[in-house]
Amino acid sequence: MRAAVLRAYRENLSLETVADPACEPDGVVLKALACGICRSDWHGWVGEHPKVKPGDIPGHEYCGEVVEAGPLARWKAGDRVIAPFILACGDCPECRSGQTTTCRAQRVPGFGDRGAYAEYVSVPHAHNLTRLPESLSPALAAGLGCRVTTAFHALTGRAALQAGEWLAVHGTGGIGLSCLLIGKALGARVIVVDVVPEKLAHALSLGAEAAFDAREGDVAARIVELTRGGAHVSVEALGIEATANNSLKCLRPLGRHVQVGLPVGHTAQMQIDMNTLYMRQLSVFGTRGMPAWRYPTLLSLIETGRIDVSPILARTVALSQATDELRAFDGPTAPGVAVITDFAA
Repeated sequence: MRAAVLRAYRENLSLETVADPACEPDGVVLKALACGICRSDWHGWVGEHPKVKPGDIPGHEYCGEVVEAGPLARWKAGDRVIAPFILACGDCPECRSGQTTTCRAQRVPGFGDRGAYAEYVSVPHAHNLTRLPESLSPALAAGLGCRVTTAFHALTGRAALQAGEWLAVHGTGGIGLSCLLIGKALGARVIVVDVVPEKLAHALSLGAEAAFDAREGDVAARIVELTRGGAHVSVEALGIEATANNSLKCLRPLGRHVQVGLPVGHTAQMQIDMNTLYMRQLSVFGTRGMPAWRYPTLLSLIETGRIDVSPILARTVALSQATDELRAFDGPTAPGVAVITDFAA
């Protein structure tokens, strides 16, 4: 099959013909229909993620068509499915309690397993897969795979965001944009923070009540002033120290901070304003992914029009353009996300 292979950090991905993936007994092999390009992939490409090594194939946001199914899988050839990026085992104590994103034996394509920057991808633990609704395009479905699902679980499964509450979103990449769209759908009043004027204008056009440039003054104080006391929930969607502290400082007493941005490599260790956390008696939630059993709920909200996630998809690209998209994460990016839909070019 054709695949984009990481041969050296920060170098162009190598377009190669590699061996087709093997089907595991409880898994399937998918023909990739689409695969999102995510900032988490960038962390691997630059060498900051400990599980990504030269020789790996990136790609963890994907959907596809089953071409082979193992004897323990319930899927059959021709089924079109969406895959969560965390493939939980289903048997460990965490899985049995429903907290599958903390599975002890989880598998993650692109981070330890071969990913979906390729024509075909092997998916173990295929009980995690969900059927792709006919109303959802593969490109948009792939865009859901990390950004929208993670944002949905962060706001509903972790922070328990309520209608009428103020939600602050620090960073309006794929995750932040998803938080804006989902927060609005849940009835929250949303404020976004970024350093890219185009992204701030885009957020306002999608219903944000306010959009602040983090380079202009004390953004946390501005949020506290606007909300008359601070946001109820604040999402850090970038994974760096400055935005994490702004997220904490913009909260009202008993507010909830949700760490969605991935702190890895040089950003893994931060100096955090613990006094703010202590004095305001804040709650801090870490979140990563979404349990597979929550997919039907999210997809139902999308299919019925309760949540419109179409604005997250900015462009579709060819596999040969993946490196350019990864390199773009070195600086401020334009609104929306890129998804690979052409695996032959």
